[in-house]
Amino acid sequence: MRGSLKAYNKVNISSQAAEASPHKVVQLLLGGSIDKLLQAKLAIEQNATAKKGELIGRTVEIVAHLQAALDFEQGGEIAQNLSAMYDYMVRRLVDANQNNDVDALMEVIDLLRTVKSGWDAIPVEHHHLKKPA
Repeated sequence: MRGSLKAYNKVNISSQAAEASPHKVVQLLLGGSIDKLLQAKLAIEQNATAKKGELIGRTVEIVAHLQAALDFEQGGEIAQNLSAMYDYMVRRLVDANQNNDVDALMEVIDLLRTVKSGWDAIPVEHHHLKKPA
């Protein structure tokens, strides 16, 4: 649970998040990632290099946290596909950070929105997450 709380703090989610279900945690983390990347896009446009790097770095941490929460035993192929997508997102975010690549940021934002909309549509009892420690 400590890792979840740390991730929450990094996306500026309120203290009530400590009481959230694993389903809600994922929704909040996905939403927070999208928000951070939209802020990073603005930072690139404003030549705010340090801010851009901080926002992208936080998003990479969140994506890594989401990937670590996947349950490959119960999630099967879906978990494998999400894991591969999260790996791809991290590579694109590194590219975006190094090259001030707004297109790479927008690609990851679109992928995160797709994952979030799919996640939001799945009944809670079908989510494949490890139980919080």
